[in-house]
Amino acid sequence: MKKSSFRHKIIILVVILMITIIVSLLCGSSKMTIIDCFKGLFSFDNTPQAIIMRNVRLPRVVAAIISGIGLAVSGLLIQSITDNGLASPNIIGVNSGAGLFTILMMFLFPTLYYLNPLVAFLGAFLTTLLIIFITNKINNSKVTIILAGMAITTLFNGIISLITLLDNNVLSSYKYFSIGGLNGVTFNVLWLPFILIVLALIIVYLFTSKIEILSLGDELARSLGVNSKKIKIIAMACASCLAAAVVSFAGLLGFVGLIVPHITRKIIKGNLKQNLVCSILIGAIIMLIADTIGRCLFYPTEIPVGIVMAFIGGPFFLSLLLRRRCYVEN
Repeated sequence: MKKSSFRHKIIILVVILMITIIVSLLCGSSKMTIIDCFKGLFSFDNTPQAIIMRNVRLPRVVAAIISGIGLAVSGLLIQSITDNGLASPNIIGVNSGAGLFTILMMFLFPTLYYLNPLVAFLGAFLTTLLIIFITNKINNSKVTIILAGMAITTLFNGIISLITLLDNNVLSSYKYFSIGGLNGVTFNVLWLPFILIVLALIIVYLFTSKIEILSLGDELARSLGVNSKKIKIIAMACASCLAAAVVSFAGLLGFVGLIVPHITRKIIKGNLKQNLVCSILIGAIIMLIADTIGRCLFYPTEIPVGIVMAFIGGPFFLSLLLRRRCYVEN
């Protein structure tokens, strides 16, 4: 894609993102004007509007932005290294690993609930390392990564189901985490995921050209001087870190990593570096819109953003399957 066209589209996306942020900050149980919004953000008084803006709405908007970015880029990486447009963080076992570790923590150490975000991150990341180990032991192919992820996901989901059958209290506590939501998020739980996501994004950006070469095949990548095995491990580790960081505070959100890369490729049709920038913006926009819809659609009842994304992502996934079927038949 030409640089001028790319810049224009990025500027449009940035404008849409800014508008979405403002709308999200204005929406809520307490009515606020744009003036109240800016006063709450940039003043240090203790008016009710300022307190709500700083302690409730701003952390939630930031959480939506970084969760959208993390899952979108994770999905882009996974689809790039597996060359599979239907792949997402769920496929490689990130969600199931986080879910298993979290429910084990709830079952074995219920009083240590404040460690659940850290445990969720460790579960997601260690699961990905396990999948990388399995694929390296077999043949390190793109298909093996997906199959290993599906096998681990099935096993872990079976263990999760068993534990919830044994303890109903764990089931009720685990339910909200499994759906995924941003209600009650504070800056205290966001700073570590934010740092991890920024570090992973920097690494991904530095390796985009080499990751893109993987789509040409392992043999051709090696002939071009790219260590395909090493790059796959780096890309998988970054994808896992991005998704795991989000899971640690937002629960098992789905479909963002599946949807955003497809939208990005439709809009940009450029190289991986351009797709990366576009995915960051689109991921943040989609998550903000989904969270705002969840808060406002059936007010005062709030719908977790995970449910909203399921309603968006389910039909999108089916449309992808139907398109692929039509393509094969034709």
